[in-house]
Amino acid sequence: MMTLIHYTAERASVVEILLVVGLLVAAFVGFNIGGSSTGVAFGPAVGSGLLSKLLAATLMTAFALLGAWTAGREVIKTMGGQIVPQSEFTLAASVAVLFFVGLALLISNTFGVPASTSMTAVGAIAGLGVATGTLDEGVMLEIVSWWIVAPVIAFWICAMVGRYVYPYLDATLKLDSSPGPLVELDRDGFPTPTLGPNTTPREAGSTVLVVAIACYMAYSAGASNAANAVAPLVGNGALGINEGILLGAGAIGLGAFTIARRTLDTVGNDLTELPILAALIVETVSASLIAFLSYIGIPASLAVSATMCIVGLGWGRATRTVTIGEALGGKTPEMSVNALTTETREDVPPMGQEEETDLAGSDLFDPGTTGRVIFFWLLTPSLSALASYALFSVSPI
Repeated sequence: MMTLIHYTAERASVVEILLVVGLLVAAFVGFNIGGSSTGVAFGPAVGSGLLSKLLAATLMTAFALLGAWTAGREVIKTMGGQIVPQSEFTLAASVAVLFFVGLALLISNTFGVPASTSMTAVGAIAGLGVATGTLDEGVMLEIVSWWIVAPVIAFWICAMVGRYVYPYLDATLKLDSSPGPLVELDRDGFPTPTLGPNTTPREAGSTVLVVAIACYMAYSAGASNAANAVAPLVGNGALGINEGILLGAGAIGLGAFTIARRTLDTVGNDLTELPILAALIVETVSASLIAFLSYIGIPASLAVSATMCIVGLGWGRATRTVTIGEALGGKTPEMSVNALTTETREDVPPMGQEEETDLAGSDLFDPGTTGRVIFFWLLTPSLSALASYALFSVSPI
């Protein structure tokens, strides 16, 4: 009897240790997600001086929680019990899956490539399912199909915007900041906010648009990424879905208030290559795609969609001087335009005419860099799936 009690106590102690480790790994994953996602969402607003880093972190935390609490539930359900049954998510297996996600973040940071935590997490779960023979192939096929279709949709939407709409938006929207404060308080009587002395109504409206889209991006990031941190723990019952959402969103918020300061600096300093208008188009399209996929329970990569938006926008702008057929055939414009640094002007050349620029098509985006990024996007979930399969085949836990 004493031996049995001793064994039971040791087993309970191991479970407690595993749970603590699982919670710490989940918090680590969410922490890193918050650090990277905040820069992507609020970099344009902070870099242009519209928001402080503290306010950006506050908005990121609030809207990431909102996204996780609403659309994010469906993604957690998919990753926590539909790819493989919930019964396969033992506490040890959940910790192993989260470890692979953290490892992917480490690899991507080492090589300077933003890995998709969603794809990596799904890869680890799929490896578990194949090893145990419990993978739902129908669900997995649906997820992978959207992984292929979503970037293509992102590319073509932004390509069409860049080719047909971007110059007119650039001529219509004035997103430059005027000198002086954007808003002042009129202290005569009851304090009332008024536009700054150099602020035009159009600039004020554009500022509201920039901040609103940044918040939308944060919402989308929370909806898609909170599941990456907590879905395995929710799947095995160690956490309820509400507690899991709060843990994931809290960890994202912690990352937003700490390490995101560096990513905000990086994105803000790089805005000479990606001005606010282009960033807003990229954010709006990519966030909308990810929000839609989250609502239908598909874990997808915000980074992949955003990068394909950038490539599509550049390709569309570069091919304004040729027909679509010529562009698809690989014809290079005689004088290309810089897709992402067109200056605001009222005169927009019609399709087929060249815009004044001294930049070549190679200035739009580097095909070699794009290929390296795509390679790592394919590599990290593949390695995650193979490592997970090998672990769970050799040592079922």
